[in-house]
Amino acid sequence: MDSLRFPDDLVRTQQAWNTTYQALAAPHPRYSTALRRRLLRLSVLLHTHPFWSTALGGVPAARVGLRRQARAGRQSRGERSA
Repeated sequence: MDSLRFPDDLVRTQQAWNTTYQALAAPHPRYSTALRRRLLRLSVLLHTHPFWSTALGGVPAARVGLRRQARAGRQSRGERSA
């Protein structure tokens, strides 16, 4: 699944979901209601993305691949800015 090419908007949405989840998981998060609403909205966008209705998106491992690619993309961006 590592070679699977995901749409850019889907990867960005997963990265935003990861960031929002981490912010909400922090001890005593500020604006927790807004973060929960954002997480829910991003979850809906992820779940209903048209990619999942394609042949490639129908593979169960594709969702795991998306999460891995989103994490890897964020880590490589962090390394470049350091």
